[in-house]
Amino acid sequence: MQRYDPDFAPDPARWLELDEGLRIELAEQYHRKAGIPLPSARAHAVFHAIVENQIALGVPTVVAAVSRLVGQGLDRHEALHAVCSALAEHFFELMQSRGGTLAAASQARYDAALAQLDAEEWRRRQAL
Repeated sequence: MQRYDPDFAPDPARWLELDEGLRIELAEQYHRKAGIPLPSARAHAVFHAIVENQIALGVPTVVAAVSRLVGQGLDRHEALHAVCSALAEHFFELMQSRGGTLAAASQARYDAALAQLDAEEWRRRQAL
């Protein structure tokens, strides 16, 4: 795999065969070539890679959220961004936690946030 385009799901087996650093680099290259301005292209690409990893691994809540959001009218790239926003909140909670109980609760909140993602609400928040 030499290119990444978030509007098209990469083949899961081929994606997971790649080195993690290459996955991140491919996502970063896509955004750079597309001329998408980002505060941190590297951080953005890391989140893309994580969500693509979750999809390739078949994480049910992530797969369901992306599928639902695309079904509600988001393109796949926008749906990934919506999931990335929930993932970022999850990471923030994990960074604040000090034990397994808090981490488990944070995972449950991440799963709940994914289940509640809605295309119309996502677009409204992006317009602010």
